[in-house]
Amino acid sequence: MASFSESGNHIRLLRPLELEALTQAGLYPLHSSTPAGELSYGWLPGPVRHLVGDRHRIYVLESGQTILGWIKVLPLNSQRSAWQVDSVAISPHDQQTTTYGTQLIRHCLEACYEARNWIVQVDVNQPSAIGLYRHNGFQPLAHLTNWQLDGELLQQLAVHQPDLPNLLPVSNSDATLLYQLDTAAMPPHLRQVYDLTIQDFRSSPIDKIMDFGQHLLRHQQEITGYVYEPQRKAAIGYFQLLLERSAHVPLHHCQLTVHPAYTWLYPELIAQIARTIVAHSASHNLGVLGLVSADYQPEREAYLEQIKAVRASHSLLMARSVWHKVRETKPILDALQLSQMLAGLQQPAQRPIPGRIDS
Repeated sequence: MASFSESGNHIRLLRPLELEALTQAGLYPLHSSTPAGELSYGWLPGPVRHLVGDRHRIYVLESGQTILGWIKVLPLNSQRSAWQVDSVAISPHDQQTTTYGTQLIRHCLEACYEARNWIVQVDVNQPSAIGLYRHNGFQPLAHLTNWQLDGELLQQLAVHQPDLPNLLPVSNSDATLLYQLDTAAMPPHLRQVYDLTIQDFRSSPIDKIMDFGQHLLRHQQEITGYVYEPQRKAAIGYFQLLLERSAHVPLHHCQLTVHPAYTWLYPELIAQIARTIVAHSASHNLGVLGLVSADYQPEREAYLEQIKAVRASHSLLMARSVWHKVRETKPILDALQLSQMLAGLQQPAQRPIPGRIDS
């Protein structure tokens, strides 16, 4: 699918063999949710990468043979009803940043016809990016804080023996429990936007192979676990830890979900995460742990303040809905044969057929 604006700019999908050239085009990253250069599965050949990496799309904006910008979007659930704008980059030599960004965003709103909701996470120190998304109908959902726990703090937290007698590894059989936990931990307005189902908490064999290969070549390791409550037969806490091994100062990332009725789990789970980092560290440099909290998680933010974690950055979570028009075509209306139906209704009423029970 391609579109043309009044200015003659052309938007199209990125071709597989153009990925390496695009990363070297020197475009200015107006907004990015992922590290620079991670446009696809870099460890696969271009055509194969394009085939298996359908979880995202990259559109480029060009005028003639000149690339003016690109946008990367990806679905957030298995139904592909919620999509995220991951990255937007514009040529630094052009002054029409808002115009080009708007063309790319609105093209995605139309081209990704499955999407009902769009989400974007923007750093609060990027007012131009926030203004761009507001201009295109995005509204704030939540304020997010990115925290960092340094190696010394991790070492202190690892001294505590966590009280987690029912800490279990995660498998596809636990998808229902994790879905229920995520539903309880997420506010209704966010839950409606993300539109997650039980299938979103399962991993197919292909996804597992792709993730394993990507982690292997990037010298990363993923560790997951959840806390099971036997009386309620429910999951009350979950963590996904991505250990970084290649960097001089490793930056580990952790996704943490805790049931709102079990906020006492924060110290226990973070201590478990710290002990895991210490146990898997090959040197005395434990690195830094990155953790995110939202403004609807006051207990998490209070605990991170208590242990003197560092607020690294703040971002704004924004979203907008899309309602695609139902396009009626003449052949469909003709197939309904409305004229014959109306003619039949206008005929004089016939004498009713008597039934078996007469009054």
